[in-house]
Amino acid sequence: MSTPHSPDVIGIALSAALLAVLAGCRAPAPRVTPPERAPPPARELGLGSDDWHGLLVAPFGSTLKEIPLALHEVLLFRDEAHGSSAADDGAAGATECYAADAPAVRFMGRDPDEYLLCFQQDRLARIQARVRLPTADPAGVFAATCAAWLRNAAPVDPALDAAACEGRDGDIRFRGRLEEETDLSITLDDVAEP
Repeated sequence: MSTPHSPDVIGIALSAALLAVLAGCRAPAPRVTPPERAPPPARELGLGSDDWHGLLVAPFGSTLKEIPLALHEVLLFRDEAHGSSAADDGAAGATECYAADAPAVRFMGRDPDEYLLCFQQDRLARIQARVRLPTADPAGVFAATCAAWLRNAAPVDPALDAAACEGRDGDIRFRGRLEEETDLSITLDDVAEP
C-alpha cells in the first residue's frame, strides 16, 4: 500500500504537472491574415444610405470565412450585350460570387434586389448590388446620387452617358448605372496593387 509521499504518487503528480506545463506552452497554429486594408470611411454625402460605402461589409481582400454574413454561392451567367463578359473575371482567374441569406445592407433607402460578394483567388474582389429607384424621378435621383459620389472621388471616365457614373475612391473603383429606367446597379472593384 502506498502512502501519500510514496514514489509512485510523487511520480504521477510530477508527470501530470509536466504535462500541464507542456500543454500550456503549445503555440497556436499561425494564422494568415490579409494586409490591414479597412474600407474607406463613409463620408457625409447628405443622402443617408445613398453612400455606396455602406455596401462594404468587409474590407476588400477578406476571405470568405471573414465575411460577417451567412452566404450562399450563386452562379452568374455573363451577358456581353450588357457590358459583362468573361473579361470581367480578370486575368487572375474565375470569380466565385455569393449572395447573403438575409438582407444584409440597405442602399438608396431600400433592401437591394441583388447583393453579391465576389471572390477571386479566395479574396473579396468585387461587390455588386441592384436596387429599384422610386418611379417618380429615377433619372433625377441617380444624377444627384452620382454627383454626391463624385464629390469625394476622382471620375474615371467623364465622357460616360447620363445613365452611368464611374469613379475611383482610393483603392475602390465604382461603376453605377441606371438600367431599365428605374434600376440602379452598382459594382465596386478592388483596384489595389496585389
